[in-house]
Amino acid sequence: MIKHPTRALRLTALLLMISLLVTGCALLPTAISGTVRGPVYSGDTVTISVEEYERLLKYAELEEMRQIVSEYFYQEPDEQAMLDGAAMGMLYGLEDPYTFYYDTEAFQKMWEEDEGEYAGIGIQIMANYNTGVCTITRVFLDSPALEVGVRRGDILTRVEDIDVTAVNLSDAVDIMRGEIGKPVNVQVMRDGELMDFVITRAVVHTNWVNSCMLDEQIGYISLYEFSGDCAPTFAVQMNQLLGQGARALVLDLRDNPGGWVDDAQKIADLFLPEGTLATLTYRDGTTEYYHLTTDGKEIDIPLVVLINEFSASASEILSGALQDYGRATIVGVQSYGKGVVQYVLPVGSRGAGMQLTVAQYFTPNGNEVHKVGITPDVVAEWPEEDGNMYQLGDLNDAQLRVAYEKALELLAQ
Repeated sequence: MIKHPTRALRLTALLLMISLLVTGCALLPTAISGTVRGPVYSGDTVTISVEEYERLLKYAELEEMRQIVSEYFYQEPDEQAMLDGAAMGMLYGLEDPYTFYYDTEAFQKMWEEDEGEYAGIGIQIMANYNTGVCTITRVFLDSPALEVGVRRGDILTRVEDIDVTAVNLSDAVDIMRGEIGKPVNVQVMRDGELMDFVITRAVVHTNWVNSCMLDEQIGYISLYEFSGDCAPTFAVQMNQLLGQGARALVLDLRDNPGGWVDDAQKIADLFLPEGTLATLTYRDGTTEYYHLTTDGKEIDIPLVVLINEFSASASEILSGALQDYGRATIVGVQSYGKGVVQYVLPVGSRGAGMQLTVAQYFTPNGNEVHKVGITPDVVAEWPEEDGNMYQLGDLNDAQLRVAYEKALELLAQ
């Protein structure tokens, strides 16, 4: 995702113009001129251009529906809720799972979660839009979910009275993010068996980065998401590992769903020289380059990156770049394959927002990622019978063990 791109500023201006047109559609003009470039107000008369008038006509059917509802619906309608629903429906028509509308409350919650502290039960979920399955990919430390026994790998099947799928996952998340101290009923499937939990909501503190030494010479960093303060925290923890004697590093991006591209760029800068991080291609065929910067202090120790089928988006940008530059050995299984990026934009004046897929990205060597993923250099499968949620740096974790052994091998070269 991208917070404040140049192209997005132009798009924001367009959205604001559309918003003005939609909200003003009840003011039908009494004069039309093909030479007028903007609305001209004179008493109760509004003069607009032919182009703007034709745009208004596109929304005439929606306005007609609103008036019918206002006149005949059996209860007093909530017009703002109707407008929110219309906005959601407009973006739903794009049939893109990564494009959607945030109402005011949802947009605020999204930014709160990015800051790393929110009220909930403390789980991270990956939705598969092909199968509809929602898998719990992380249970936060000291969280209510961890306390009752929810595990990594559990499939979220039900929250209160909602049967959870990828389509309605946001509704389920809203319920789990409810009032502190209040219980929520959550059902998961584990090894084919349904399990029910009553989990009391609490303040959840998100630790984006965690690290330890695997032995006296190999450091380990687990990066859970490209959000919040993950980039500076990553740098601090990496330097701590180096100070403890780390001569090689294992970077764990398993279950990392991605996040802000800027954070991936900052972390890549720690390991790579000046160059291209990724190439974005837009609908009109134009390209944009995410550039690596350098201060000449890149870390030059052996690096192993661990990925799995839930490593997506910014995780794939980072691991793809490290692989293309020959800077890291990629261990694990084929990654998720989310090779598109989104703008996150404010909409209107009420604090609402939207997320819009705007471009496809490619690795520095031009490799396609979308629906393909990153292919590991060393394949390491997760054993089907292994349902454990290992503690940080536990080498009983079969995939981590392979990455560790690869780091030892690189050290010996």
